[in-house]
Formats: sequence, structure tokens, C-alpha cells
Amino acid sequence: MEMADRISARRGLTNTFFLSLNTLIATAAGVVWKDRSAVEVWYLSVPLAALLLQCAAWFWLLRSYRQLNSAKYIVVGALEERLPASPYWRAEWKALGEGRDPSRYWPLTHLEQWIPVSFAVVYVAGFIIAVLA
Repeated sequence: MEMADRISARRGLTNTFFLSLNTLIATAAGVVWKDRSAVEVWYLSVPLAALLLQCAAWFWLLRSYRQLNSAKYIVVGALEERLPASPYWRAEWKALGEGRDPSRYWPLTHLEQWIPVSFAVVYVAGFIIAVLA
């Protein structure tokens, strides 16, 4: 369980890193774009490409963390099956419908992956608006 907790902590640090990186790049692009008359709109394609690349990396890292934690919890469940008590595998996970029913439980890692996707959508929409304006 300790290893699963460490992976979750690393996932949190990854989110903080990418959120900070998004903020830095988007702020820099906004500062440059503030004086539109001096900047060609296509210069925004460089920060857009950087933002989209790091959003893709963020998405795939979160996916990898999810897969790694899933495997660890399967191992924990298999080990608990051998114990007299199985609070995670038999009780908690079963009570949550094993993550199959979103009305009972929607795994955080699934929701978490929508964050970089939503950022990428907003960046593309902002770029299109800047080009059309």
C-alpha cells in the first residue's frame, strides 16, 4: 500500500508541475500578445505548440500513473485474499462497485485525465479566436 500511496503523491506533484508550466507559458504568451500591433498572430503558434505538447505529456503521464496504481491495487487485493480480513478487496472495493458504476464511484484518475484535455481545448480555441480577431 505504501508504494501505491507514493505513486499517488508523485501523480500529485506531476499535476502541480504541469499546472505551473501551463501558467508560465500561457502568461508569457499573454504578455507578448498584449500589444497585438507589434506581434504577428502566427507567433502564438510556438507557445501553442509547446502547450499542446506538454498537455499531451501530462495526459500520458497521468494515464501511466493510473495503470501503475491499478496494477498495484490488484496485487494488494490478491495478497488480501490470503489474509483473514480483507478491508480493501472484499469490503471497500466491492462497496464501490469495483469502479464500474459511475453513480457509486468515479475514479479520480479518470477525472484527472480530463484536465490536460480541457486545457488543450481552451488553448486551441483561444488561438482560433486570436487568429480570427
